[in-house]
Amino acid sequence: MRQDLTSDSVSRHIDASPAELYDIVSDVTRTPELSSEIADVKWLDGATGPAVGARFRARNSAGRGPDWFNKPVITVADRGREFTFERTEWIGGTLRWSYRFDPDATGTMVTESYEVTEPLNSFGWFLIGTLYGLKDRKPICGTA
Repeated sequence: MRQDLTSDSVSRHIDASPAELYDIVSDVTRTPELSSEIADVKWLDGATGPAVGARFRARNSAGRGPDWFNKPVITVADRGREFTFERTEWIGGTLRWSYRFDPDATGTMVTESYEVTEPLNSFGWFLIGTLYGLKDRKPICGTA
């Protein structure tokens, strides 16, 4: 099996300021409120908020198969403009998730995107695609 979908994005207008929306998204401990796949998030290594290099531990649950954990690192923390982190799964494959906040006349256009920067190996693809049956498009539409 091969990985065909290597990036995706969705944009949505929200009637709030870029800074307000950034504060919600970048508080990763609130991610379980916004995502059906993320069950729990904790800051690591003494981090207490978003900063480049800060790490957090996320527990994911797909509704089938066992929960799994990852430890993303924040790569962009520009309040009101962009929040980006990268994570590498224990089975291989690295993903970059990004949230961009563009002000418009009545609020903010928020764009959530992801990009596979290092594809899963065959074993990883088998586990993610077959054992867990994950599809990224539905969860991304729920958080943007």
